[in-house]
Amino acid sequence: MTANLLNKLNNFIELTDEEKRSIENAAIIRKNYRKGQDIISEGQRPDAVHLVEEGWACRYKSLGNGNNHIMAYLIPGDLCDVHVTILNEMDHSIRALTPLKVALLPAHKISYLMESNGRLARALFWSTLVDEATLREWLVNAGSRSADRRLAHVFCEMLLRSRIAGLTDNTSFDLPLSQLELANSMGMTHVHVNRTLQKLRSEALIAFSNKRMTILDWERLKVFAGFKSNYLHCENIEC
Repeated sequence: MTANLLNKLNNFIELTDEEKRSIENAAIIRKNYRKGQDIISEGQRPDAVHLVEEGWACRYKSLGNGNNHIMAYLIPGDLCDVHVTILNEMDHSIRALTPLKVALLPAHKISYLMESNGRLARALFWSTLVDEATLREWLVNAGSRSADRRLAHVFCEMLLRSRIAGLTDNTSFDLPLSQLELANSMGMTHVHVNRTLQKLRSEALIAFSNKRMTILDWERLKVFAGFKSNYLHCENIEC
């Protein structure tokens, strides 16, 4: 069930069959989580890297007023952090946004993979660099784009991230997020998200049904959002 991760890594370097088996053999422990359950909580010390295999999760920080702020979405093929086991404790939490299935790659197995195979180490490090670039883009999104362009931008991103992982059907992809979850990640109110979605629909840019997003006019949505895909480093797919 590591196919989506392998799809992602193949975007950077074409893995050999042996390298693919090495990753598959490292991911031998599976765990299921219910929607809303923490996979890793702030303050814990991780002993394994978590790979999302089915469902969606998010990184989030708990705020003093009882609210949460979502900082990233994790979809099938995403690793919680290749180097997370180096930390003495987590500075944020990871929560299941849907029923979730993850594979655990124990710290010693990840270390062995990266020490014994330079190509795999580079590919895994590449995935970390893309995560960091995505976080930078989210900071720009929150601070510099209007609400409608902010949402349009993240929809463009999620289409490409889903495509890289092999999860799309043309310009249609799963988006199992509530409007409140979108609000918590975009720095908007629930009401503002609702109005913005209605605007994007009325302009025939997107359609949304049964937790699935379809981008109706990809080129026009990219222009509207000011979206440039270079931070995702998706050289081997159509962007």
